Amino acid sequence: MNAELAEIFYEIANILELKKVQWKPAAYRKAAKAIEGLGKDVREIYEEGEVKALKEIPGVGDAIAQKIIEFIETGKIKHYEELKKTLPEGVEQMMKIPGVGAKKSMFLYKKLGINSIKELENAAKEHKLAGLKTFKEKSEENILKGIALLKVSKGRTLLGFALPIAREIENKLKSLKEVKEAITAGSLRRREETIGDIDIIVVATEYEKVVDFFVKLPFVKRVLAKGDTKAAILTKDNMQVDIRIIEPKSFGSALQYFTGNKEHNIQLRKIAIKKRLKLNEYGLFSGKNQIAGKTEEEVYNKLGMPYIEPELRTERGEIEAALKNQLPDIIGYKDVLGDLHTHTTQSDGNNSIEEMAEAAKALGMKYIAITDHGGVTGLIHHLDEKKLEKQIKEIDKLNGKLNGITILKGSEVDVKADGKLALGDSILKKLDVVIAAVHSGFKFPKDRMTKRILKAMDNPYVNVIGHPTGRLLQKRQPYEVELDKIFDKAKETEIALEINASPDRLDLNDACVKEGISRGIKFSIGTDSHATGQLKQIEFGISVARRGWAEKKDIINTLNLDELKRFLNRN
Repeated sequence: MNAELAEIFYEIANILELKKVQWKPAAYRKAAKAIEGLGKDVREIYEEGEVKALKEIPGVGDAIAQKIIEFIETGKIKHYEELKKTLPEGVEQMMKIPGVGAKKSMFLYKKLGINSIKELENAAKEHKLAGLKTFKEKSEENILKGIALLKVSKGRTLLGFALPIAREIENKLKSLKEVKEAITAGSLRRREETIGDIDIIVVATEYEKVVDFFVKLPFVKRVLAKGDTKAAILTKDNMQVDIRIIEPKSFGSALQYFTGNKEHNIQLRKIAIKKRLKLNEYGLFSGKNQIAGKTEEEVYNKLGMPYIEPELRTERGEIEAALKNQLPDIIGYKDVLGDLHTHTTQSDGNNSIEEMAEAAKALGMKYIAITDHGGVTGLIHHLDEKKLEKQIKEIDKLNGKLNGITILKGSEVDVKADGKLALGDSILKKLDVVIAAVHSGFKFPKDRMTKRILKAMDNPYVNVIGHPTGRLLQKRQPYEVELDKIFDKAKETEIALEINASPDRLDLNDACVKEGISRGIKFSIGTDSHATGQLKQIEFGISVARRGWAEKKDIINTLNLDELKRFLNRN
């Protein structure tokens, strides 16, 4: 619910801004950002503490709290629905195109009468936008890319949005005494970046009772199908969820069948056929005799290979590696000892340094790097050298006070257009962690962007390149950069490349991680948290690392504190 509610508040802000309403857009954006960072669903917060608890969320006052309650109770916000009606038909849809937004949508409507995504696509293809005010040389190309991105992402949900829904349903199913096991399969279990729908495999007695319970869950918007051993629902968050009830003897084979992607499963069936066996969702058979199927492990073992972790089941060489007993010992979800990318109220975060540290400690972390934005990044709130000096002293005091966790002094420093860093070496050398990151000029030509980042990597104080391709899933394409040269430079300078765990980034992606590991590069996992509730998103970065075949040795924040400091201080 949090993601959908935040999106509504962002859209309200955009529409109000379009109407030149003062201060309210900023208020809605602040509330939206805080809701995105919550560790709990807003519905739970309201049920536990009513209006008072909602008003404790940063940026949420009486008016916004009432709108949250309205959304919880009805699934809609009347004010939002009324605002949408004030827009010309089609403008709202065009606003959703990455890189277009509210102002450009309205401008195009007024100037050219463009009133739909299709009309905009045609206008861009026919070069009708070239030369228009606010539209630069490559605007048409970028709009067409944005429309293509919107089409690709249609019907797909971010991993970070889908996983909490799946876990809640799993837990509710497991609360029934008739349910012996319930595990999510499919692309969600493989931890793909985006998810089509959620598939849950269930072992249970009294099938009818389980199906009835499932279709009557409180967050069900519509029942799509209901049978003896299957059911499908649409949640109020517009996620389709399917359950399949399986006999215990076939649970492992069903879980394997519905987890591996198409290519992975085809290869397994070919291996089975060569062994004169038959593999399907009900088991592994020799003739009519089932010889495996109760567990996934026994299915893989009978096919002559060790168990393959779900994140690897994408047919990128994992079956060949398994047959040779050469699978990587991929990083575990508890192997990361600290978060190396976080923000506080001193730049654009929602919580103080101490609150972030205590929250990290509660999650079992041993250290946390505070990396507020440094230099001129276009943000209203960022740390210049004077403010960063003050923060360094504050962290030193906190480290003398806190037990069980160490705060590392850091900064996410802006890489300027010429590749120089927005902070000087005199302050950078006082930090434990320096993340260099691009926050502007995303449309630079490939050679210019590559030279820009390589120049930043020449700075001896840089430890990490943050979100190295700048993408935002379903919103912004990666900027053009020659990653081969970045990989070579990272190897040469011993700079780690970041796996940004924020669900809307997951940058670098798994394919890039796999390539980087083959070149001997080290990686850092950071949540880019702007609130305490986002720290648990470290698992999404670990998922990317696992899909990229990363082992513990490939990730610098699996090191203990002393080992990590030695790596960071290499220069």
